[in-house]
Amino acid sequence: MADDLLTSAPGAQTYDASSIEVLEDMEHVRLRPGMYIGGKDDRALHHMVAEIVDNSMDEAVAGHATWIEVELHENGHVSVRDNGRGIPVDPHPKFPEKSALEIILCTLNAGGKFSGKNYETSGGLNGVGSSVVNALSDHMRVEVARNRELFAMEFARGVPQHKLQKVGAAPNRRGTAVTFNPDPEIFGSLKLKPARLFKMARSKAYLFSGVEIRWRSAIDDGETPREAKFHFPGGLADYLSDAFAGATTYADRPFAGQVDFTEKFGEPGKIDWAINWTPVRDGFIQSYCNTVPTPEGGTHEAGFWAAILKGIRAYGERVGTKKAAQVTREDLTSGAGALVSIFIRDPQFVGQTKDRLSNESAQRMVENAVRDHFDNWLAADTKSAGAILDFLVLRAEERLRRRAEKETQRKSATKKLRLPGKLVDCSSSTREGTELFIVEGDSAGGSAKMARDRKTQALLPLRGKILNVLGAASSKLGSNAEISDLCQALGVGLGTKFNVDDLRYDKIIIMTDADVDGAHIASLLMTFFFTQMRPMIDAGHLYLACPPLFRLTQGAHRHYCLDEAERDLWLEKGVGGKGKIDVSRFKGLGEMDAKDLKETTMDPKSRKLIRVTIDEDDPGETGDLVERLMGKKPELRFQYIQENARFVEELDV
Repeated sequence: MADDLLTSAPGAQTYDASSIEVLEDMEHVRLRPGMYIGGKDDRALHHMVAEIVDNSMDEAVAGHATWIEVELHENGHVSVRDNGRGIPVDPHPKFPEKSALEIILCTLNAGGKFSGKNYETSGGLNGVGSSVVNALSDHMRVEVARNRELFAMEFARGVPQHKLQKVGAAPNRRGTAVTFNPDPEIFGSLKLKPARLFKMARSKAYLFSGVEIRWRSAIDDGETPREAKFHFPGGLADYLSDAFAGATTYADRPFAGQVDFTEKFGEPGKIDWAINWTPVRDGFIQSYCNTVPTPEGGTHEAGFWAAILKGIRAYGERVGTKKAAQVTREDLTSGAGALVSIFIRDPQFVGQTKDRLSNESAQRMVENAVRDHFDNWLAADTKSAGAILDFLVLRAEERLRRRAEKETQRKSATKKLRLPGKLVDCSSSTREGTELFIVEGDSAGGSAKMARDRKTQALLPLRGKILNVLGAASSKLGSNAEISDLCQALGVGLGTKFNVDDLRYDKIIIMTDADVDGAHIASLLMTFFFTQMRPMIDAGHLYLACPPLFRLTQGAHRHYCLDEAERDLWLEKGVGGKGKIDVSRFKGLGEMDAKDLKETTMDPKSRKLIRVTIDEDDPGETGDLVERLMGKKPELRFQYIQENARFVEELDV
């Protein structure tokens, strides 16, 4: 095929071994996979495939590849192939005894994406993706077709099995092919799922209209096609049309567009987007940076919603709808389907798994780029603009009505719960920006009470472990004091009586000790919310606090560490002061003074929160896992423990 022939893009810079930069050796990957791919669960397993696909997508976005193939083999191995330039195979200038390919696959922080010379934008950042996948695979084979020759190399758990081999001539082939098998020693009995890989492959094709994604699977799960090709010239607009297929929408055609940052701001990159509103389903937003999903959003999402909100308010003022000024982002996102994809040169993510973008410049560029186009779109399509404005104003009026009702109810709810160790409410009269911390015991509640912001942060200490609601009779739920107090504090009912608009707080934060008992209480609470208040999780209101386990002090400097791994890293590098490092371990929140608790766990400026989410790719799996761990069948729980106990790195008892 013509696209298989070895060619170079006109004007392309040289991409060879000298393009690969080495920063430091790979360490701790097999020992601490959570530091690199977020854990050893099903999500982490499939994230490995995404890392390899993202490398091929970078080649496509850079203009060097036109197709990518993802194939799931019968034995569970997966192959990712492309017709890009191929990984460099010549000796590395700094390590002439090794090929650049070996350096990339066996060394952390080695890659061709640090300087921006070889890729204007890329999903890979720190040169850890391919090497981490290699380390966590029991077998990996890499084939590279460059300069009309085919090279191959094999690895086992990150260790080369032989030197790079020249296989033979490849006059009609170019690019890289990576085949690997996730290591059962790391992932146990977990297997790659055709449906999940199929969805990922399809979404990548939507994100870049210039690439064709080819899918093959030797495993038949009864629902996923065995073969498919994806190519969407319309990009995100096609994606949104598929998502809203058959649904009524307020705009006949979505507001979609693309802006080149180079032309507008003088910086490399671009923004693609598509949005529409519908009365028949809940809202959603899916955002990406350099084709990598950012499920926790970030600055590009913030800039997008700021542009839409300012545009709607300005349009309302222009047409004389004064109530448009009451519309908030909360109103915008209800019933909106939005897709945002940004490409920038130096993306900064929170965490190696790249869940949230943090570049401040991204917010500014996205807001300015989208705002201009949105204003023009609203002015050009007055029918759609009027329908959307009317819908959003109604949402705002409904939200304000409910808020007024909740403000009236807040005082009565506080009076009913005025018991020793019970609800300590905040003073804010509105829900926006408020937080309820659910803590265990009066001692933790005492420290938290002194550390909190009285205006926006409320506390609800629990007497002990909450009832395991899975399988419990409804009569038992209704008569349980802890559950009753919790529902009363939140202002909501259970099950079918739950309405997310009735929530009295914006964030519900589970804050328990960093030990086994604390984890159990958090699991019971998450099970309760999952089974009885699922829409609260879907709407993004449930969070886990991240109290530190250690405090390191060196002179006048101190640093807090979440776990042993982080403690060990900081002990090696030092806290920043002079002399011996003093290590303090917090056995519970009650032992932390208010200053420590505020700085590390409660102050929005310095704390870290984990948002509790349900896997969008496979929501049924979440329910199955909850049933196995928290259900009434001990044999399922025992089976899960048997399958996963050997992965426990350290038990805190």
